[in-house]
Amino acid sequence: MPLKLEYRLGVRAPASVIWQVLSDIEAWPKWNPLYTKAAGVIRIGAQLDLEVTLRGQAPRAIQPTILDWVPNEQLHWRVKMVGGLVKSTRYFEIEELTPGASIFSNGEMFTGLLGPTVAKRLRGPIRDGFRDMGEALKILAEAAADA
Repeated sequence: MPLKLEYRLGVRAPASVIWQVLSDIEAWPKWNPLYTKAAGVIRIGAQLDLEVTLRGQAPRAIQPTILDWVPNEQLHWRVKMVGGLVKSTRYFEIEELTPGASIFSNGEMFTGLLGPTVAKRLRGPIRDGFRDMGEALKILAEAAADA
């Protein structure tokens, strides 16, 4: 059975401003505590080069493949590890409630034979990472919206 972990928060900024922060993959290492190294472009089928840094874990390189993206709305990618025994779909979604207020969802769905088991074991650090990324994005987006 798949396991979903997610962190959602309100951001006082339009979806377009949140998207500007999120879509600049090359800038992630400057502000994003979860992805401390990042390179690549957002294009369906493209592969990103990222380093994930979870609390209590050594940094780990991943090469997710972009599944889908819609400007100002969403970015989804897939990662396969351990020969496909661990699969995950990572998502970032932006829902604009009013012109100056949005919800940012930052989560991952774990599948594969071992995916849910691995996610349960790392649930705390994964959620902390999602929270830390979301809060950092919120600070940047709100500052840009207020400028």
